[in-house]
Amino acid sequence: MGERGVIIELLSVPRSQNTEFPNYRKFLMKSITLLGSTGSIGTQTLDIVTQYPNQFRLVGLAAGSNVEMLAAQIRQFRPAIAAIRNQEKFPMLQEAVADLDPQPILLAGEAGIVEVAKYGDAEAVVTGIVGCAGLLPTIAAIEAGKDIALANKETLIAGGPVVLPLVEKHGVKLLPADSEHSAIFQCLQGVPAGGLRRILLTASGGAFRDWPVEKLPEVKVADAIKHPNWSMGRKITVDSATLMNKGLEVIEAHFLFGMNYDQIDIVIHPQSIIHSLIELQDTSVLAQLGWPDMRLPLLYALSWPERIYTDWEQLDLVKAGDLTFREPDHQKYPCMQLAYAAGRAEGSMPAVLNAANEQAVALFLEEKIGYLDIASCIEYVCDRHQADNCPNPTLDDILAADSWARQEVVAAVNTGKFVTSPLVIGH
Repeated sequence: MGERGVIIELLSVPRSQNTEFPNYRKFLMKSITLLGSTGSIGTQTLDIVTQYPNQFRLVGLAAGSNVEMLAAQIRQFRPAIAAIRNQEKFPMLQEAVADLDPQPILLAGEAGIVEVAKYGDAEAVVTGIVGCAGLLPTIAAIEAGKDIALANKETLIAGGPVVLPLVEKHGVKLLPADSEHSAIFQCLQGVPAGGLRRILLTASGGAFRDWPVEKLPEVKVADAIKHPNWSMGRKITVDSATLMNKGLEVIEAHFLFGMNYDQIDIVIHPQSIIHSLIELQDTSVLAQLGWPDMRLPLLYALSWPERIYTDWEQLDLVKAGDLTFREPDHQKYPCMQLAYAAGRAEGSMPAVLNAANEQAVALFLEEKIGYLDIASCIEYVCDRHQADNCPNPTLDDILAADSWARQEVVAAVNTGKFVTSPLVIGH
């Protein structure tokens, strides 16, 4: 499966043999569990559940630390099980829903999130947890035989060498729920095996697409978290500004669609109307278009291979206006090339890249390093990992690489290598 890509493998099964959605138009309810329920992916998934109560039933919820929002979600959707990662807030959660009858199973900590992921009769799990924290719960869901609506990039970026064999072993479906990979997946419907020639991932260009490179040293956190097109969390909005999000999507596309890195390109498309494209062997190019709205890829991941009617705003090409494209500025977006290099290095290097980026972005958001230090930190840590890159990592190897990379970023900042603000960690 690794060489062909998990999606190509899925599409190779004739439609008549796709039994994961039998008699789709007749069934009334599909049970799902949602990980990361208080984030942007989570809340938009719950919008879908709210709009289609006869199609989707919520079995489990898991969140990080927003206990007030999680408690409100439990009251509204009445899941059988729920968990909060922040153990200190567990008593607050218990108190907030103490009057419910019946009482949901309430859990806390990383172990609690894992239990929610594998619990009960949920047919599919939406993985909306940001970062490598989503890896272990996703693996638990796969091992429990649940299909995955994949909104967590790190599942494949860091864990691809481990996750893909598990997907094959347990016979589950791994369906992309982010806009770019969903667009590619939608375009591939009906394409014969071997028909795909190239993938073109579109990027908005982020908050600084119209800034001159010379101005980037002046970037403040408030500048970086203003995405021009999408409403997303702070971390991924910074990733969009650095274009690391697109570099990570390149690695994810490699695992999903079985393409080598020379067959995956990035193009800046400021309007975010075309969500990605594929080129076929005869040079035909197919694209998926729509307004920037994460609900569409989420709904498609949950309803595939069928389409559910929505009353959402239809795309008006006249209203959309001009659709423009340009090549990414490699000087402005060094993280893009760091991601390509890590992907080509394979092994544990993508896990190191991802962890170093997560840690560096977190420090930037805390104003402990400057914006340009993000790429410098990542490059420094990846260079240090080259001699220790594990070609065939186990899950323990991946988790160790992740932990090491985070510690290396912190150590580098504390020794003054990448500090452009007066603050240092711990001071």
